[in-house]
Amino acid sequence: MNTKILGVALAAALVLAVAAACSRESTGGGSGAPAAVNVGNGAADGVLVGADQPRSDTDFWSAYAGYLGPKAASAGVKLENTSSDNDANRLKSNVDTLLAKNVKALIMAPQDTAAVKPALSAAAAKNVPVVSVDTRPDAGGAYMVVRADNRAYGTNACIYLGETLHGAGKVAEFQGDLSSINGRDRSQAFADCMRTRYPGIKVIEIPTDWKGDRAVSGLQDKLLTDPDINGIYMQAGGAFLQPTLALLKRTNKLVKAGQPGHITIVSNDGIKAELDAIDNGDIDATVSQPADLYAQYAVYYAKAATDGKKFAPGPTDHGSVIVDTGVNGQLEDQLPAPVVTKTGGKVGDMVTVASTDPGLWGRGH
Repeated sequence: MNTKILGVALAAALVLAVAAACSRESTGGGSGAPAAVNVGNGAADGVLVGADQPRSDTDFWSAYAGYLGPKAASAGVKLENTSSDNDANRLKSNVDTLLAKNVKALIMAPQDTAAVKPALSAAAAKNVPVVSVDTRPDAGGAYMVVRADNRAYGTNACIYLGETLHGAGKVAEFQGDLSSINGRDRSQAFADCMRTRYPGIKVIEIPTDWKGDRAVSGLQDKLLTDPDINGIYMQAGGAFLQPTLALLKRTNKLVKAGQPGHITIVSNDGIKAELDAIDNGDIDATVSQPADLYAQYAVYYAKAATDGKKFAPGPTDHGSVIVDTGVNGQLEDQLPAPVVTKTGGKVGDMVTVASTDPGLWGRGH
C-alpha cells in the first residue's frame, strides 16, 4: 500500500512539474497555456501527406492544428504528423522521418525561413513537393506558399495607429523574430509607413523573437524612460496579448478605450482572446490571420501537387491572389486577412470588420 501511495504521489508530482514547465514556456494568448491539440489524421484512405506543426505555444498555432485534420479529411488527404517546436534542426529531422515513410507531399511552417533550406533540399532530392504555411522560405523551394500579405499587416497597423493618434505620440512596436520573413515584412512595412505617412509619431522598437516575456520586459523598461507611450503594435497577439495586458494592469496603465490615458493597441492574429479584448475596450484592433484558411489551402495545395497541377500568378476563385515571390519561381497564395475593430467601418481609407462578425475564424465558425 505504501508503495502504491508513493507511486501515486510521484506521478502527481511529475504531472505538476510538467505543467509548471509548460506554463513557464508558454506565450499563448488566452488564460494560461493553450490547450494541447491532437492533430487529426485526415482521410483514412487519402493521399499520404506529411505535416509538421511548427509550435504549440500560442493559441493561433493551436487553432491551426485543430483545423488541419478536418480540412485534410475533406480534401481526401491522410496526414502523418510531426512537431518541430520552433527548432530548425528538429524540422530537418522530422522531414527525414516523413520522407522515409514515403509521404507524397509535405506541409510545414518554418519559423526560421533561412535555416529551412536543408529540409527543403531533402524533400527536393526525393521529388516531394512542399507547401509552406504562414512563412516563405528565403531561398525558394516550396511548391506553394500559403500566407497572407504580411507587409499589409505592418502597413495596416501603422494606418490604424497613425489615424487614431492623429499623427502624434510614441508607439512601442513588439517586433517578431527578424530571422523570419514575417517578422521582417511586418517590421519593415510598419517602419516605412510610419516614416512616410506619420513622421510625428516616434516608433520605439522592441525585439522579441516572438517571445512574450521579452516583449513585456522590453515594454516595462520603455515605460520607465517613455511614460508617455500612447500606442502599441503587437506583431503576434497569441504570444503578446495576455502578458501585455497583465503588465499594463499592474502598472495602472490598462485604461479602457475612449477614456483619457488609454493606450491604443493594435495586434495581429485574430484569436478569440484578441476579439474579446477589443469588445472589452482593452485593445483596439487586430489583423485576423486566417488560421482556418491556412489549414484548408495547405492541404488543398498539397493534394494539388500530388495530382501534378500547376498554378500561375493572378486572382484565385477563393478571394485571394497568387503572386510570384521573385525567388526561384516560388509562388505565394496571399489569403485575405481583414483588420478587425469594435464597430467595423473605415479608419482613414482602410475598411475594417466588426469584432462581432460571425465570419471571423476567432469566433469559432
